[in-house]
Amino acid sequence: MFSKWEPILNYVIFGNSVLRYLSSLFIFLLGMVVIKLFLRRIILIIRKFAEKTASTLDDFLVDLIQTIVLPFLYFWVIYIALKNLIFPEFIEKALNYAILGIVVFFAGKVVLEFVGYGFKIFLKKHGGDITLEKSLQGIMVVIKVLVWTFAIMFFLDNLGFKISTVLAGLGLGGVAVALAVQTILKDLFSYFCILFDHPFKVGDFIVVNDLSGTVEHIGIKTTRVRSINGELLIFSNSYLTDSSLRNYQLMERRRVVFKIGVVYQTPLSKLKEIPQIIKDIITNIPDAVFDRAHFSAFGDFSLIFEIVYYVLGGDYNKYMDIQQKINFAIKEEFDKRNIEFAYPTQTIFLNK
Repeated sequence: MFSKWEPILNYVIFGNSVLRYLSSLFIFLLGMVVIKLFLRRIILIIRKFAEKTASTLDDFLVDLIQTIVLPFLYFWVIYIALKNLIFPEFIEKALNYAILGIVVFFAGKVVLEFVGYGFKIFLKKHGGDITLEKSLQGIMVVIKVLVWTFAIMFFLDNLGFKISTVLAGLGLGGVAVALAVQTILKDLFSYFCILFDHPFKVGDFIVVNDLSGTVEHIGIKTTRVRSINGELLIFSNSYLTDSSLRNYQLMERRRVVFKIGVVYQTPLSKLKEIPQIIKDIITNIPDAVFDRAHFSAFGDFSLIFEIVYYVLGGDYNKYMDIQQKINFAIKEEFDKRNIEFAYPTQTIFLNK
């Protein structure tokens, strides 16, 4: 019975017998069936298991297999099926280059997926900071350019292009460019230092030398800070990383020292009451922790008391609100007890 079909099966079309075409079709169909029925079912089972675990790594790997590995296997089945056929040399080379390009493409996508997953984990550990997320997106663009540049160079090198010669030329040009843009590169590296070291973030109140304000934007080259007076201060990132910087937003508590003066005519009994009066006032104000109050010095025109307390938190407005409450309460208590605040005076004695 086989001999009956042998002439048809051995009939050659475009350099391949009908039997060879049928065997390629069988390889293609078998591969598609294995992928669709067998591998997809395995992935579904693994996904159900991954959904029950607390880790996100297994979910990421399942997604990676489903979105990248499976499409790659489809291309690979097509390649194996076509390799069973006999083609002219130029088509054979084109087929090999095509599968090489597909392998490089999917390898690049795998690398970028792992980098993206690492960024997501890093962002999650830092509480999903919006500023950090935007910064990571900018870095991701740079990484994509580098990955695809390397992938294209690898592909061209396998095509026979002399990439080493091109790289040597680019290396010499790169040195010249690096020297020309070294300031920009320094700011870029400083940006990465700010991003990963977190000396400050958007919304923090910082002081740089004699300038201060609230951070509004952290860019790749510059950082914008809104001063208390309203003007916009623009710092290069390298200047910020090279300078001594104070971040008041990171303070767990603010130490406050202030002084008040009362007139010399104040009786000693009332002078002794003042520290306790101030202690009672500060103790009863939320988020204010009393430290000390002392009759510290005899001034030129007043008896000086020094008071120290702490504000829980670094917000400047909160500190000013608490200080205002303390001032109002001190004025009220002193008025009740007829304790007079001192102010600059001068007494002139005239001889008769």
